Amino acid sequence: MSVPVSVPHLKRSLRRFDIMAIAVAAVISFDVIGQIAAGGGQAVTWIAVIAVGFLVPYALVFAETGAAFPQEGGPYVWVELAFGRLTAVLTTMFYWVTNPVWLGGSLVFVAAAAWDRFVFPLGSATVADYVFKLVFIWAAILTAVISLRRGKWITTGGAGAKLLALALVTVTAAAYGIRYGFRGLHDAGFAPTGAGFLALVPVLLFAFVGFEGPNAAGDEMLDPQRDVPVAIGVSGAVATLSYLLPVLAIVAVSPGGRITGVGGFMEAARLVFGIYGDAQGALLAFVAVLFAVALLTQGSAWMIVADRMQAMAAADGGFFSRGLGVFHARLGTPVRMNLLSGVTATAFMVAAMHLASGNTSAIFGVVLTVAITTLLLSYIVVVPALLALRLRYPEVPRPYRVPFGTGGFACADLLVYAWILLGCWVALFPGTLERFVGFPYDFRATWGVSRVTFETFTLGTVAVLLAVAAAGYATQRMRARAR
Repeated sequence: MSVPVSVPHLKRSLRRFDIMAIAVAAVISFDVIGQIAAGGGQAVTWIAVIAVGFLVPYALVFAETGAAFPQEGGPYVWVELAFGRLTAVLTTMFYWVTNPVWLGGSLVFVAAAAWDRFVFPLGSATVADYVFKLVFIWAAILTAVISLRRGKWITTGGAGAKLLALALVTVTAAAYGIRYGFRGLHDAGFAPTGAGFLALVPVLLFAFVGFEGPNAAGDEMLDPQRDVPVAIGVSGAVATLSYLLPVLAIVAVSPGGRITGVGGFMEAARLVFGIYGDAQGALLAFVAVLFAVALLTQGSAWMIVADRMQAMAAADGGFFSRGLGVFHARLGTPVRMNLLSGVTATAFMVAAMHLASGNTSAIFGVVLTVAITTLLLSYIVVVPALLALRLRYPEVPRPYRVPFGTGGFACADLLVYAWILLGCWVALFPGTLERFVGFPYDFRATWGVSRVTFETFTLGTVAVLLAVAAAGYATQRMRARAR
């Protein structure tokens, strides 16, 4: 087995705790908690179901593969070893671009909404609004540019801010419920429904994927063979609790219909922090700052891993110029790819601002769906690549193995794949399965835009990405032949 490409001057600085912190910072998606809680009581039920039915097998197969193939680039290397360079290039494009799209079209809008409401008024589409969003995007990018041995402490701080904010709101919600009663429980409806499942499955899968991300910095880990499986297991358990408990708390104390995707978490905080009396405003501002910092470092954590993947694709001759794959000699980071991500995120932010004439809720829903779609589409190739590596390279040492051997690995991998296929379809073509099984579905009421606008934005993004990835690959191939 030969690794596609390597970076010789990288320094190993990531310990087990650092890997877990990056995973927590990246995977626990603050911006989707309100979106999940908007599903009501059954959202709690479906979190538990997907944690068992999807996250457990997902963690098993990625823990084994991540420990067995710990090279820099992570999933890019895995897909290339399994299916070749072109497939790896196309897959990595979707994995990578999710993050500037998500940063510029989702995270920044949620952060700006919280800042505007609870810290300092920004207005909508004002100069202050644009300045805040530009500073947010480029602060996240610059965090990814910093050398990993220093930048890891920023993402660790972001993970801490995220867990602190979640704990404050969850504990306060419990205290609020004890004092005033858990009003939301009466109408929550914890019984699962098919319509609720189809509405929640893409966002829940999006919320639980990404634990393999730190493997993109595999050559910067001190002991990946031992640390990766433990880090995935611990961070997966932390993520499950970080979704389950806050969503349960929000649903329990919030009257039905009060939760929205873009403002759900902070609106729930505003409600329950009423028990603090005159201190409510200051505490809300504090939590809003934690919220924005956590979102910023969430974006930078994903940039750290995804930019490394895309840089490895470029260095391997798969994306326009090998220069985009250069790692800075002193910083040890793919600075050029980081800057390209910043430009992409900025462009997507500007496009999203004009998507629905300033309707932040509609922008958030549609752009989040684009991010969900592009990320889940990458797993359509990554997940079967894991099984292909298991079968093709049985001689590779595997410090951790999925129980029950190859059969157990195959069953877990295929179960994960079935979930991913379902999530991709529902994200790309919402309402189609609902109508097929006879569930009522009002597209405009759900998304705030017409189906034509939605599909143009989502399918158009997918088509553009395929074209860009293919052009980047073809450009490198032509240059290689010209030599």
